[in-house]
Amino acid sequence: MNFQQLRSVRETVRCGFNLTEVANALHTSQPGVSRQIRELEEELGIELFVRAGKRLTGLTDPGEHVLPIIERILLDSANLRKAGQEFVAQQNGQLSIAATHSQARYALPAAVQEFRQQFPNVKLNLHQGSPRQVAEMLLSGEADVGIATEALAQYEALVALPCYRWTHSVLVPPGHPLLDAPLTLERLAAWPLITYDNGFTGRTHIDEAFTQRKLNPHIVLSAMDADVIKTYVELGMGAGIVASIAYEAERDTGLRAIDAGHLFGINLTRLAVRRGSYLRGYVYAFIESFAPTLNRAIVEKALQDESGGSADYEI
Repeated sequence: MNFQQLRSVRETVRCGFNLTEVANALHTSQPGVSRQIRELEEELGIELFVRAGKRLTGLTDPGEHVLPIIERILLDSANLRKAGQEFVAQQNGQLSIAATHSQARYALPAAVQEFRQQFPNVKLNLHQGSPRQVAEMLLSGEADVGIATEALAQYEALVALPCYRWTHSVLVPPGHPLLDAPLTLERLAAWPLITYDNGFTGRTHIDEAFTQRKLNPHIVLSAMDADVIKTYVELGMGAGIVASIAYEAERDTGLRAIDAGHLFGINLTRLAVRRGSYLRGYVYAFIESFAPTLNRAIVEKALQDESGGSADYEI
C-alpha cells in the first residue's frame, strides 16, 4: 500500500469518477490511475468502485466505508510534513486564506498588513469565493483558513469559530426620501432594492425579515461584492442593503448610510479551519490578529473537541 494509491482513490471521488481529470490532477496517466486503484483493491480484498465496463460510476458500500479512512491517512500525512516544516523554518512557509469578497475587501486588510509585518517571509495566498466555495476550499486543503458569514458552521468537518458581529446599512444617494423619516421594512420595500446574492453576507437575514412581515421586496439587482452594489446605487437604480463595514464615509461621498440593524438583526462572521488539521505557529498568529478573541489556546481547544460540528464560543 502506498500514498499514490490512496491519492488516486480520493481524487477519483473528488473528480466525479472521471479518470482523465484524476490523471491531470495527479500529473500521471489514466492507465496509471487505474492500476493504482486496482492494486489497492487487490491488497484490501474489496472493490472500492462500482464499474460499468471500464468506467467508474460510484463507490461501493465497502468504498463508502474506506474513503473516510483514506482521507484521514492523507490528512495525517500532510500534518506530519507541516510539523516537520514547523521546526525546520518557523518563520517561513505559506498561508492560504479563503474569504468572501466583503471579508477580503473590508475585514481582512488590517490583519493581513499586521501579519506581513510580523512574518515577512511567509507567502500569503488569498482566494475569494462564495461561502460554500470557501468551505469547499478548506475541505479540499486548498485553503488553511476560511472566513465568511454564512455556511461555514454547517460542515461537521470544519471547526468554525465566531469572530465578530455586524449589522446591515441601507445606502441611498443624498436627498433620497428614505432619509426623511425612521427606516421601516414597509418604507424600504416600496423602493427598488440592490443587495447581495443568495448565500452572501447576511442575505438570509434580509430575506427572513421581509418574509416575516409578509412583504415582497423588488430586488432589481443582486451581486457578490458591496462595491458593485454601491456603484449601482449611485446610478440611481435603487436603495442598497450592504454590510455596515462596507460603507466608508470618506470614500463613498455620493452615498448616505442608514443603520438597518433593527430591521435585519445581527450577523456573525466566522473563521474556520479543517478539523484535524495541524496549524503552524504563524497560522495561530494570523487568526488572533484577525479575531483577538481567538487566541491559540481557544483554537487548539476547539480543534481537539471530538463532538463534531462547530463549538459555540461567546465573543
